[in-house]
Amino acid sequence: MVEQTVQIVSNERDTDLYFRLVVRAPGIAPLVQPGQFAHVRILPLKEALLRRPFSIFQISGDTLSILYKTIGRGTEVLSRMRPGEELSMIGPLGHGFTVPQPACETPLLVAGGYGMAALYLLAQRSPQKGVVFVGGRRRVDILCEAEFRALGWEVRATTEDGSHGEKGLVTQALKTELERHAPGRKLFACGPTLMLKAVGRLAAAFNLPAELSLDEHMGCGIGVCLTCVVPIKAGEGWEYQRTCTEGPVFDSREVAWEAAE
Repeated sequence: MVEQTVQIVSNERDTDLYFRLVVRAPGIAPLVQPGQFAHVRILPLKEALLRRPFSIFQISGDTLSILYKTIGRGTEVLSRMRPGEELSMIGPLGHGFTVPQPACETPLLVAGGYGMAALYLLAQRSPQKGVVFVGGRRRVDILCEAEFRALGWEVRATTEDGSHGEKGLVTQALKTELERHAPGRKLFACGPTLMLKAVGRLAAAFNLPAELSLDEHMGCGIGVCLTCVVPIKAGEGWEYQRTCTEGPVFDSREVAWEAAE
């Protein structure tokens, strides 16, 4: 984990809803593992007390990129920042995905919208290519298809309104694929909590390993404030673990979903 002031290389609109931020972060970029995140302080936003967590999307030399959606005051200010301006960044943070090994399980990646960002480095570094299932409510929620295809992955998109790809939920498309052929697969997922629960249930039903990147609100990002705790199975019961340090990626069999309800 490194804290440093990073300089913006580019900050451009990627889709109607999302921006792609590239920063020069020589102390952080070389250390990043798939599924890890960065905690960012937007320096022009003087009134903000807390940093904001962002999944790390791509790495190129000493630069890293982040995909973000303008959903509040912080990201709105961030979207107006220009090349040469600076941010304060801590990273890489968290426990990420396990990169598949050669001749091991074939990876199936499952993303809900922005979850594609957290899965890109995993797809890039995996020696085996598989299928990426990406879902969203509408066409504008589907990200990064071209980037994953350029890595040699098959991409299957679903939208709830049928405006792009197959109409329906991404987990239904995954279920159909697993009914066709399940043995020798491993699931990796990032997205909304309801989607992750469904992926976990499918993994259990088909007796497959799965790693889930949990989406929880974070405060400090370094394990102190306990804002992001989730129930994880321990012995005959469960215990709270921190998404920002023990996670965000957990084995699906370890998540005590029933304790969180």
